[in-house]
Amino acid sequence: MVRKKRHNPFSKEATKKALRVFQFIKPFKVPFIFGLFVLLLSTVAMLAFPKILGNLMDAVKSSSDKEVIYFIQIIIGLFFVIGLSAFLRIYLFGIVAHKSLALLKNKTYEHLISSPMSFFSQKRVGELSSRISADISLLQETFTITIAELIRQAITIPVGLFFLFYISSRLTVFIIAVIPVIALIGIFFGRFIKKLSVIAQDDITDSNKVVDETLHGIANVKAYANEFFEIIRYKNSIDQSVDTSIKRAKWRGMFIGLIMFVAGSALMAIIWYGLHMVQLNEADPTKGITIGELLQFALYAAFLGVSFGGTADLFSQLQKSIGATESLMDILEEKTEEISLTKPNNIKIEGNLSFNNVSFSYPSRRDINVIKNISFNVEKGKLLAFVGPSGAGKSTIAALIFGFYQPTEGDVTIDGKNLNEYHLSEIRSQMAMVPQEVMLFGGTIKENIEYGKPGATEEEIFEAAKQANALDFIESFPDKFETLVGDRGIQLSGGQKQRVAIARAILRNPSILVLDEATSALDSESERLVQEALERLMKGRTSIVIAHRLSTIKNADSIIVLDNGKIKEVGTHAELLKKDNGIYKNLSTIQLAAV
Repeated sequence: MVRKKRHNPFSKEATKKALRVFQFIKPFKVPFIFGLFVLLLSTVAMLAFPKILGNLMDAVKSSSDKEVIYFIQIIIGLFFVIGLSAFLRIYLFGIVAHKSLALLKNKTYEHLISSPMSFFSQKRVGELSSRISADISLLQETFTITIAELIRQAITIPVGLFFLFYISSRLTVFIIAVIPVIALIGIFFGRFIKKLSVIAQDDITDSNKVVDETLHGIANVKAYANEFFEIIRYKNSIDQSVDTSIKRAKWRGMFIGLIMFVAGSALMAIIWYGLHMVQLNEADPTKGITIGELLQFALYAAFLGVSFGGTADLFSQLQKSIGATESLMDILEEKTEEISLTKPNNIKIEGNLSFNNVSFSYPSRRDINVIKNISFNVEKGKLLAFVGPSGAGKSTIAALIFGFYQPTEGDVTIDGKNLNEYHLSEIRSQMAMVPQEVMLFGGTIKENIEYGKPGATEEEIFEAAKQANALDFIESFPDKFETLVGDRGIQLSGGQKQRVAIARAILRNPSILVLDEATSALDSESERLVQEALERLMKGRTSIVIAHRLSTIKNADSIIVLDNGKIKEVGTHAELLKKDNGIYKNLSTIQLAAV
């Protein structure tokens, strides 16, 4: 499996990009700041505990009951503060984490659906789904735990070192000698663990891609009886992820085990040396420490050991978070279309459409012109049809009408105004498309029809279904308009899906209608019903029909024959049939012979 080359996740550029995620915390800065204050309070209380406990031990030795009770009361008070602070910290950081990540999810989703079609043509759906689910879920632990723990360690380590020097500089120098050993272990193991963490995250993304692609193409999987192939493909992906995770667990286990051994051995050495200093104190108080001070020192040393041991793990988690954040920021930096994310204002266009010397090549294939210097005009209410072999550029013209892509050369105008001068949301609100492959959402028939005009009344939806010749089959279902269509409309036949799509377009009431081979995959009876509905839909509207069956465009006002991205013939059905050796005439002859 080929791995992508990764740059340093802690580089200045990567860190700067990752820090942009904190903009999503800004709206919740009050609970965040209060949470930091509570975190500081609990850390101070925790650091005060060894000092008070040591004083308690010395008070017990001196047989001062009043002092013993006093220190016990303080310790109980400290644990009350620590407990209350823990509750408040978890609750407050939970509020900040969940609300800020919800904001990030919404922002990322808004950005995704606002992205141009060129973006989606270069990305895989599974990868994008993983970014908005797995990567953001990874950040949840960072916001709720990792950030708080890093701040705690940033306080604990310097304060702990201060107390160690304050209690005994000789013991502190002794313990500091161990730190380079732990640091070297951390550097040695951390390098492998960090690398494996990034690879493990990539493996999860890859396995998600397999699931997404398989479920989206489940009909093809079953048609080709390739369930075994997909199972093997997914198993290989999961096995790769498991191998990486086990390898990471092995290195992480070795790292933690070695750290614990070194830290434990160091602690015992400190206790041994500390007891020696207690004996010195009994002989000469100026040269040694008390038993209470030894306890204080041991606890502070333990706090520091835990902090240093946990820091490597925290940085490993932070690195994964930076990688996930960087991927999300990359998405948010992608250029979006200038569309409205609220319901667009209603404008009304006449529907006069023109292509003026338009050439176009897809962003991923700049060297290949799909459309070559095409010009045509369609007046309001007229029907223009496009025919030609597969790959001639017919569907590309439909994409350019909707502004999915920008022409490489030339311009597209509507009512004499360049398409770029319209607000995309407003101009698209005056258009509708009925494609060959209808994609229905997984809700009800009513919801799918209503998609053409959100908020439409039941009467409007009923009338649209009636005009689309869809009412009969809808009424035959037990749940009628509330019938669930299944994922991508799998519960409906091809003809039924087409009529739901037509009802959606009728409800839209567009000025410009694009039909992309809307009847090519239907049987004769379904085609008749759909064609009747389409004729009602096209009446009085500017209609662009991409046709496979020439019988469906006999009454077109004009027909353009495309071949290899160029206009080869133009005329009515009757005019084109008169052209000897014409492309249209040959297509007609072939189709008649096939009947």
